[in-house]
Amino acid sequence: MHLADINAPARGAYVELNELIALRFPSKQLKLGRKKRALSNLAGPNKTNFRGRGIDFEEVRRYQPGDDIRTIDWRVTARTGSAHTKLFREERERPVLVVVDQRSSMFFGSSHCFKSVLAGQLASLLAWSALNEGDRVGGLVFNDGGHQEIRPRRSRKTVLTLLSQIAHYNQALPQHSPEEHDSFARMLSNLRRIARPGTSLFLISDFRGASHERAREHLFELAKHTELTTIACSDPLETELPKAGTYAVTNGSERSELRTDDRRLRLAYSDRLQQQRDLLSSDLLGLGVPLLQASTDQAPFSLLQQYYGGTRR
Repeated sequence: MHLADINAPARGAYVELNELIALRFPSKQLKLGRKKRALSNLAGPNKTNFRGRGIDFEEVRRYQPGDDIRTIDWRVTARTGSAHTKLFREERERPVLVVVDQRSSMFFGSSHCFKSVLAGQLASLLAWSALNEGDRVGGLVFNDGGHQEIRPRRSRKTVLTLLSQIAHYNQALPQHSPEEHDSFARMLSNLRRIARPGTSLFLISDFRGASHERAREHLFELAKHTELTTIACSDPLETELPKAGTYAVTNGSERSELRTDDRRLRLAYSDRLQQQRDLLSSDLLGLGVPLLQASTDQAPFSLLQQYYGGTRR
């Protein structure tokens, strides 16, 4: 992949491992630890219980006007007779988990690329960026039938393993086994098991099945103890049916015709999708979780640059 292409939408029905690896170069322009105000606004006024990165005690010094009184060291203050305050420093690294949806519902696209490809490129940019900042990077790739965990390590080899798993799961699409209605909730259950408190989580999916009660419960628990950011992948054709006509459609194994000249059908289709999106947005807003909207007709790098753009080198 040439750097000149980073502002163009992803292309194709399948990811190419060499392209995922090449994204390590543009990822240097992203700074996950420097969120822009736009990202904070997506979380709304509600706050999660997550307190950010851990902090380590560094030293005690004399209290100065403007210091937080909650950090006053009362023992030293009593011993010396003058107010002293504690200073802390942030941990230099944190675990980052990139969760990538490669289920059958992601094997769809009408513009430039499939949602599964979009998810793969977003995941690659995030993983490389986290590694560039010295964070321990791992992930979880899942489909309808199972998942693969990659434990977080501050290692280029670990990122390459994650990208290889994304490519492996992607190349296995389409799956001919029936979709399981609880696959999303089951993935979240596994994610809760491996995500330690304080982990920075990036969940990239079309969120099919996120409205099920078990899935909503798992999201609630994850938001309490981790820094969760969600990226919803979609395609323009999911928002609105194509203009009136008769179209051949397939799910990868069966073929049929779709007539779109019925106005009521078109309205019902759009309304149903909007209701699903509104419910997801409302649930995440209530948890204080940012929701980024990614589309197959938009460049993955451009989307992330809006929220994590750093200084160009």
